[in-house]
Amino acid sequence: MSSKTLRRRLHHGDVDGRGYEQLEASGLDGLNEPLLAEYDDKKHTEGQTLEDIGDDEQRKQQLHWTFLFSHLITQWAQWLANIVLGSGSLLGRFLPLISASESGPSQKCISYSLSPLQEARLRFLKQRLEIPFDGSRVEHQDALKQLWSLSYPDRELPALKSELWKEMGWQGSDPSTDFRGGGFISLENLIFLAKKFPDSFQRLLHKQDGTRAAWEYPFAVAGINISFTLIQMLDLQSGKPFSVAGIRFLELLKEDEMAFDNLYCVAFQMLDAQWLAKRASYMEFNDVLKSTRTQLERELALEDVFSVKDLPAYNLLR
Repeated sequence: MSSKTLRRRLHHGDVDGRGYEQLEASGLDGLNEPLLAEYDDKKHTEGQTLEDIGDDEQRKQQLHWTFLFSHLITQWAQWLANIVLGSGSLLGRFLPLISASESGPSQKCISYSLSPLQEARLRFLKQRLEIPFDGSRVEHQDALKQLWSLSYPDRELPALKSELWKEMGWQGSDPSTDFRGGGFISLENLIFLAKKFPDSFQRLLHKQDGTRAAWEYPFAVAGINISFTLIQMLDLQSGKPFSVAGIRFLELLKEDEMAFDNLYCVAFQMLDAQWLAKRASYMEFNDVLKSTRTQLERELALEDVFSVKDLPAYNLLR
């Protein structure tokens, strides 16, 4: 088994008198480790006949011409959007992204300009993204303590390494080991959710909505996954976002400097709603996360969305 294969193990515990089983995954925070079997392109050919090989060559030729035809259609669509619809229209802006999403170096990407306000807010957001979580930094320790106090206001603060942290949905006794791809911003996102939407935060933390699965997703680690997914979806690690969702997000950022954090709150509530609708359990977490991303992309593409509050799923928050 290669190092990229997702490894899981069960451990048992009892939280607040409720018995449960929880799966631990070495790559839970990794959308870069998809739950797909590894693909082996070294196929055995000993049993192939000449007819089989000929069929393979014919399929390759078909794929080649299909690609060329698709490329011509895409170029025609871009020309039509620019000439007939005009570069300023919504459709005219988004059609070129069809080719950009599956681009090579020769593909042309859509160009757009940002206001000074958007540039400043995007720059500040990217600075936040570059800060890794560091368990040795006092301010990061204090933020973790703050999250505990917001989560359990009537309980004593545990040590920074304690089995009690597992109750919040960390995978081990030391939460700092779970941040990996999320960075410090993922902790800031959780704190933001707890402060701005305390009722939703508590209901998500304690899994109070709907009929829950026997194996539930761990709250805190799920939050880190959501932060990581949003960063990918909005194309925030590139020099300038070119995904449809990323460009629409820049419009939201013009209206709200905390648009990323507010979008995070919507995404978390949306994930839980998807979880319940699919009657999912832990093994299906990545599938639910992907469907949450798809739904969020669709809502961001709606023409009447000018702020995070305009998203239909925003109404799920309390």
